[in-house]
Amino acid sequence: MAEERCTPGQWVEVERVLLEPADRAGNLPDDTAAQPLRVWVKGFARAAVALGEECEVETMTGRVVRGTLSACAPGYTHTFGSPPPGIVGIGRDLRARLASYRAGG
Repeated sequence: MAEERCTPGQWVEVERVLLEPADRAGNLPDDTAAQPLRVWVKGFARAAVALGEECEVETMTGRVVRGTLSACAPGYTHTFGSPPPGIVGIGRDLRARLASYRAGG
């Protein structure tokens, strides 16, 4: 199977260590403090490289960041999580109340 490679100008994601464990704040829990602080940055590849190789990217704001290529053509997977049950029906209930008010009820 061929290795995955990016091409110059392709939208990619790189991973890099921002802080080593020794450089992290002293008030962190032990299991957190023992790990490096990693960041993932999306941008446009400045050269053709394979997954796992060092790569420079230019971000949407024009910063140049160097890291290990972790994904080619990455998407966005963030979420705000599941809504609390108490607020799921607020929009529907509010529309029903407004309709009732406008109808004079």
